[in-house]
Amino acid sequence: MERVRLSFPVDEVMHRHPLTVRITDMNYGRHLGHDALISLLHEARVAALASRGLHEWDLGGFPCVAADLAVQYQAETRWPDALVVETAIPAPARKAIGVYHRILREADDATVATARINLMLIDPATGRPVAIPEALRDTLAGAR
Repeated sequence: MERVRLSFPVDEVMHRHPLTVRITDMNYGRHLGHDALISLLHEARVAALASRGLHEWDLGGFPCVAADLAVQYQAETRWPDALVVETAIPAPARKAIGVYHRILREADDATVATARINLMLIDPATGRPVAIPEALRDTLAGAR
């Protein structure tokens, strides 16, 4: 199977979030575990949205859910490495917000991983996806 490389939209970076690899983030291979990486990405994403006055539970009046997630690893990282997670959010599609993350190791600026998560807004009454409200599009566009 051919591997398609995630392309990180450098020009769309809206937030940089510092994190440290905790001892509890380590797996048996003695490096950052996949489950811990997903939690670090979530923390960085929440901080990026909050920096624009947004919250995952209320994006334009709707909560969001993760529709899919792709992660590509480029380097290992270990406790107690200092990291920076860059978050980029290009203009949303009709019903999905693509959030990109690039995790950098501060010591040598190496890219640890690149990730993309697609968020969908859900109508709580129906449980169905809704179109991205124009006001939310404008707020995200202003983040650039």
